[in-house]
Amino acid sequence: MKRIIRPMFILLFILPILPLQAQDILTERNIFDLKQVIEAEISPDGRHVAYTLLVPRPFDDSPGGDFRELHVLDLSSGESRAYISGKKVVYSLGWSGDSRMITFMANLEDSPRPQVYGIRLDGGEAFPLTDSPTGVRGYTLRPDGSQVAYIATEPGDPDQKKLEAMGFNAEVYEELNPDRNIYVRTIPTGETRRMTEGVSAFDIDWSPDGKFIAAAIAPKNLVDHSYMFKRIHLLDPATGALTKLVENPGKLGKMAWSPDGSRLAFISAVAVWDSKEGSIFVADVPVSRDFAELRNYTEDFEGTVTDIAWRDENTLLYTSEEGVDITLREQPVGAPSSRLLIEPGEAVMRGVSFAGGTAVFSASTPQHHYELFTYRDGNLQRRTNSNPWLAGVRLARQERFVYEARDGLSITSVLIYPLNYEPGREYPLIVDIHGGPESSYHNGWVSSYGNWGQVAAAKDYFVFMPNYRASTGRGVEFLKMGLGDLAGKEFNDVLDGIDALVDRGFVDEDRVGIGGGSYGGYFSAWGATKHTDRFAAAVVFVGVSNQISKRNTTDIPYEDYYVHWGIWTHENMEKVWDRSPVKYADQSETPTLILHGKEDPRVHPSQSLELYRSLKLHGEAPVRLIWYPGEGHGNRRNPARLDYIMRTMRWFDTFLQEEGEEMPPATVEYPVN
Repeated sequence: MKRIIRPMFILLFILPILPLQAQDILTERNIFDLKQVIEAEISPDGRHVAYTLLVPRPFDDSPGGDFRELHVLDLSSGESRAYISGKKVVYSLGWSGDSRMITFMANLEDSPRPQVYGIRLDGGEAFPLTDSPTGVRGYTLRPDGSQVAYIATEPGDPDQKKLEAMGFNAEVYEELNPDRNIYVRTIPTGETRRMTEGVSAFDIDWSPDGKFIAAAIAPKNLVDHSYMFKRIHLLDPATGALTKLVENPGKLGKMAWSPDGSRLAFISAVAVWDSKEGSIFVADVPVSRDFAELRNYTEDFEGTVTDIAWRDENTLLYTSEEGVDITLREQPVGAPSSRLLIEPGEAVMRGVSFAGGTAVFSASTPQHHYELFTYRDGNLQRRTNSNPWLAGVRLARQERFVYEARDGLSITSVLIYPLNYEPGREYPLIVDIHGGPESSYHNGWVSSYGNWGQVAAAKDYFVFMPNYRASTGRGVEFLKMGLGDLAGKEFNDVLDGIDALVDRGFVDEDRVGIGGGSYGGYFSAWGATKHTDRFAAAVVFVGVSNQISKRNTTDIPYEDYYVHWGIWTHENMEKVWDRSPVKYADQSETPTLILHGKEDPRVHPSQSLELYRSLKLHGEAPVRLIWYPGEGHGNRRNPARLDYIMRTMRWFDTFLQEEGEEMPPATVEYPVN
């Protein structure tokens, strides 16, 4: 239900849980009591911040994901008010140019599909700005508030829908995906015009002067095209003319207009083989230039840019991964280098929005989940406290851990100590592998349904989270080190990190477990087979087991080719097979828990079935396969998420703490009442 705005302080939403006062550690169940700030957008006048607060869905509610509320912080008074709360999911925040209206996307009662809404800063109910019959995929508001441009697909053929109702529901794979068109709607009159045809738009941003809409355009509405083939175009909303601005090769990230509309900054890969959009380029508008003529403002930078915003018409702000830290930097256009504003280790920022001398973002530290932060005149300040109950929870020591790989390369990681750590004693270890591999772990809040973090530390595990070569946060050349060498030197980095912990006397080398999802699941399967002598337990989540069949079933085959392999399978099939865990399944002595969403388009569920069957037939250790109906590449609904963390911790407990030989029970008792 939409709400009338009334002044109110943020209220805690208490779920039915085991009493917090009866415990002082973080448990698997407590993960689902954590709120967090997701997005933060400052108003153009710099006086208010709109932000979304994730609120966990109660387990006695219908199965699903968490809710996201809309809140607004008054920067002068420090007071925060809830504008939309309850069973809603609000996202994609924006502001009107006069700072009087907040815009967002949501499914409210008046539409079964996502639409763009506005809500007045001074009160009232939310009102729709679009009425797309197929729902909205993204939007941008004209600065004067008179029009909204949005991305949507065309409605399906009514006759085809009638046939489907009769059972004629054959699916034509990939061919009939509707294009993602750009529409412009005049708000006062409701007049709507379709501006594109025959291409698909994935991101749009209206220029401050209202003359152009920057659009990330790909040839087709396919995930692979959204990864690899987006190019920046300029759309003239008055004439409908669509022209390419730059020929950026490979992956494309966020775009941001300078305040005067004369420049467009964007985050991009530097070449087609670059696995992560992580470098800053600036294009003059409307003059078109070749990509080769553009300056890379982060060339030779040992980091990965994650977000950008303009301080003024000649100065950029950007957040970047640097090892396990996130920093904020300032880059004047034309200047030879950037200036560091927020030092590594102060907070892990997620996004950046700037106006009126203030930067805002969601950020975390090892001690608290993501909250709203502001930065002004050198002062970084936390503005919300969404989980006050965490003050009564003991959290284990967490730190940046740097070690040397066997070839001398420095590798960064996050290391969490056992909660009751005693020097001189050896502990079991869980190696938590991130996905990607074009991703990284940060030294902020790292405990979630998919990362064991403080939950495992409370059970007196060391938790080791390595940023092996090919991870982000160390520059383009570091990323490139994994190209064509999947699970080669990358995995050696993991083994070398384990050895470093063993050599320090921290870890019992006979009680080492490995787990992770996606590429982390691939590494876990690799550890349980190729390197089975190193691991006493493994958890494989939506992971790859057979690289040959995976490459022929994934929805991102071009991304896999360009940035991971550099070859097609038929060009060197033996190499692709050699990097497949199932090749080594017959030698496995590692108890392996395999979990997978049954609707996963990225890593087909058959990958887990292949691993399970090969281990069951030819391995020498316990193996179990868990399917999650209705889930994809990672679990979305909270019951499946709770099941995942409970099963995986129980698996590690059985084979690392208890050193058992038999699998734990197949069923789980869920603490949800």
